[in-house]
Amino acid sequence: MSHAPLRALVVEDSLTVRRRLCDALATDPMIQIVGEADNGQRGIELCQKLRPDVVTLDMHLPLMSGLSATEYIMAHCPTPILIVSASTNRGELFKTYDALAAGAVDVLEKPRGDDSDDGWDERFVAAVRLVARIKVITHPRARLGLARGQAASWAPPPAPPLLAPVASGSAPPIHVVALGASTGGPSALVSVLRELPTHLPITILVVLHIDEPLRPCIAMHA
Repeated sequence: MSHAPLRALVVEDSLTVRRRLCDALATDPMIQIVGEADNGQRGIELCQKLRPDVVTLDMHLPLMSGLSATEYIMAHCPTPILIVSASTNRGELFKTYDALAAGAVDVLEKPRGDDSDDGWDERFVAAVRLVARIKVITHPRARLGLARGQAASWAPPPAPPLLAPVASGSAPPIHVVALGASTGGPSALVSVLRELPTHLPITILVVLHIDEPLRPCIAMHA
């Protein structure tokens, strides 16, 4: 019994990277590229029109960011999304975590153009096939994100303090705090990290289990 190929939409503003993504997907006869977009707004339009089985989405996009596109897609035409991003600094990692919290399924770092790219195309194709099998629904976090963009007066409730006060002499001082989460935990991590004071006199270790190429272990020093 034959199966229909997976229908993929590729959203990436760099023509060079987009060609590599499409060439990699074209090696799999069970994946059909139904559309390409070079900005977030066009990506949304094609997603609504073509109803693909999976979307590969960059975070850095003109007209509309990858995060905003994720929020819109998951609120209006829920589709499995694989974030393919080169984001490595702290601020951009937050945006990637926000996209996961808004309903994106997984994230894969873009190829670097060096020896670490060995096998990247195969990993990318495997990730697309895996993400396409995930059943997604209208995501409440995505609708909240859209509402936040439309109403500047809305703000999330304040998060509770990360560490409860410790009575003097009742416990040794804390020097290191470790936070860990799997694919379902990015929104909780983002909420906690955003509430940390600027000069925190401890070291924070964050471990996020998503995908090996993301380099998920981050150390934040006071």
